[in-house]
Amino acid sequence: AMSSELPICPRTTRKPFRTERHAMTTNKIHDLRSAIDYLKTQPGELIETDVEVDPTAELCGVYRYIGSGGTVERPTKTGPAMIFNNIKGHPDARVLIGLLASRKRAAHLIGVEPDGVAYTLNEALNNPIAPRYLDKSEAQCQEVVHLATEEGFDVRKLVPAPTNTPEDAGPYITFGLCYATDPETGEHDVTIHRLCLQSPDEISIYMVPGARHIGAFYEKAEKLGRPLPISISIGVDPAIELATCFEPPSTPLGYDELTIAGALRGEGVGLVDCLTIDEHCIGHAEYVIEGELIPGKRVEEDQNTHSGKAMPEFPGYTGPANPSLPIIKVKAVTTRKDPIMQTCIGPSEEHVSLAGIPTEASIIQLIEAAMPGRLKNVYCASPGGGKFMAVLQVRKEQPSDEGRQRQMALLAFSAFSELKHVFLVDEDVDPFDMNDVLWAMNTRFQGDADIITIPGVRTHPLDPSNDPTMSPSIRDHGIATKVIFDCTVPYDQKDRFQRAQFMKLDPCKWVPDYEG
Repeated sequence: AMSSELPICPRTTRKPFRTERHAMTTNKIHDLRSAIDYLKTQPGELIETDVEVDPTAELCGVYRYIGSGGTVERPTKTGPAMIFNNIKGHPDARVLIGLLASRKRAAHLIGVEPDGVAYTLNEALNNPIAPRYLDKSEAQCQEVVHLATEEGFDVRKLVPAPTNTPEDAGPYITFGLCYATDPETGEHDVTIHRLCLQSPDEISIYMVPGARHIGAFYEKAEKLGRPLPISISIGVDPAIELATCFEPPSTPLGYDELTIAGALRGEGVGLVDCLTIDEHCIGHAEYVIEGELIPGKRVEEDQNTHSGKAMPEFPGYTGPANPSLPIIKVKAVTTRKDPIMQTCIGPSEEHVSLAGIPTEASIIQLIEAAMPGRLKNVYCASPGGGKFMAVLQVRKEQPSDEGRQRQMALLAFSAFSELKHVFLVDEDVDPFDMNDVLWAMNTRFQGDADIITIPGVRTHPLDPSNDPTMSPSIRDHGIATKVIFDCTVPYDQKDRFQRAQFMKLDPCKWVPDYEG
């Protein structure tokens, strides 16, 4: 007789937070340069070129083929990170792209395997370590100082920010960690925003309404008629970059995500005082831009091109230029000696890692609190850019568990407004393998019974299908129908859905170099 229990997918067996790899990586990586040194020891994870490249569209155009992946138009693939050592117009600069454009690479940079990275971030979220404040002698990010008062100061010449495509509104900082303080409470926050270099000392900033805490800080400062000091740290420890992308409800207003990065490394993130503003920045950053968000001032994002377009965003389309964005008035640019600029392609697999992994950790946190032990793993899949689509791997242990899988999906939707589609699969399906997920959809799913639609729900404005032109149920742009695809086997039908059971053995006896 066949067992009524579905076999567990071996790839998604939960791993402990502290592993031997975690200890080794934590000891090695403490900034961007040590992360690069680590990747140099990992075959196939990093390549370099000395061939000159134009940062205007060409650099990202090259990497599109090498390792972008994500929702970028094909041909593309998931590949190694890449360093360009010869940047046209910036003789002293290097640019790193794609550091986190692989789930495997992102996981290994914080010392875990890919299927355990969300659980690792979840545990770090629950065991925060506060930042520490460094002495000026430890401020590596201030080894070279450029003040806006100096003759000829131009942030566009000092920071080799690329454009993704020929039609971008301008050079964009896509990996800038913006750090600011609530003018009323004194609480801190760090987030990543779309930053366009507009003039020698002005940078526009796009903040999704209601989605980023620095936007709330700016609104408070603007009502008070005061500028908001803000630092932008570029090129830091990848643990900080992953931690920065947590969102509410896991990290409510005033929660400092740097405490998560501290937990990942077992030591608080080192901050230093900025030189020209009353704010802190990340002490080991390759570049720091110091400035102020100016109250009452707005600019058109594409004021220099008038193309109507901003830059490619994570859904795979070029986002429209915003007609009215706040401005950061730059006060200074500080760098390490021979700094390394870090950038990413908007719709790349890098965005999937940055946005998706923290969201996975947050979904785990939420569902574990409501239904402990029933959720096995989560993947915010690449086709959704890390935001629109999640695969939940669930386990049904008793008859009363039937239906709980759909409740899990509702919990995920309730917490993350940007989530549009949830796929539910059993524990014998690998949630990180979309072929396996679609296999479950083809053999365990019936459209008339297993699709659950929730119309008229606010989602993300960058999805062009979330628009009244697409459906009468949509009343405004940014509203959509959320959908649950229940590809799980009904509990009382498990005997009929056993996968073919092959012999379990170690293939290394026959293929010594085999890597599973």
